[in-house]
Amino acid sequence: MLEIVTLILGPLDTNTYLIADPETNAAAVIDPAWDAPLIASAAGQRHWQISQLWITHAHFDHIGAAADLARALDGLPVIALHPDDRALWEARGGAEHFGFSLPASPAPALPLAQDLPLHLGGIPFKVLHTPGHTPGHCIFYCEQAGVCFCGDLIFKDSVGRTDLPGGDWGSLVESIRSQVYALPGDTRLLPGHGPGTTVEEEMNGNPFVRA
Repeated sequence: MLEIVTLILGPLDTNTYLIADPETNAAAVIDPAWDAPLIASAAGQRHWQISQLWITHAHFDHIGAAADLARALDGLPVIALHPDDRALWEARGGAEHFGFSLPASPAPALPLAQDLPLHLGGIPFKVLHTPGHTPGHCIFYCEQAGVCFCGDLIFKDSVGRTDLPGGDWGSLVESIRSQVYALPGDTRLLPGHGPGTTVEEEMNGNPFVRA
């Protein structure tokens, strides 16, 4: 059974998700936002081995700890990112435009794509490409656990902004309707900021994108 630890980190209170297969102690970090030592410590306390970093999108508040975390681990983790966000990654997530400075991170080695299967120990995931907030935005769906990690695509009663470079409102709405609202209604949605919700709750009550 998938185990999930939520860490609220960084200047924008980003949800970093430390996830693991307790049968194998294999762990991944979804959006290592900030404070690499805290993330590493949370994994170490549970005897989990972080071997993968899954990036929903490359804005600075979702990758702020990637460089330090990659260097702090025993072996270099596999960094997964959609190619359409590679330029944003190389620009360090646009951090300088918001008054922050990030160190350079190792290059992503796993290009994400629609329906790409991922595995965390014995637990399968599927990648869904969901452009709109950024061109390469992706979400990670685990059918076995009934959970989807949504980045900044959709929030409880809200949606991701599209006014930053690469954002597109029409694409965001289509991504939500075709990808998120196609999931089972009781699927838990764990966003990049704020509290979780479910597919059914958002289909019925999200004021920005109705089913």
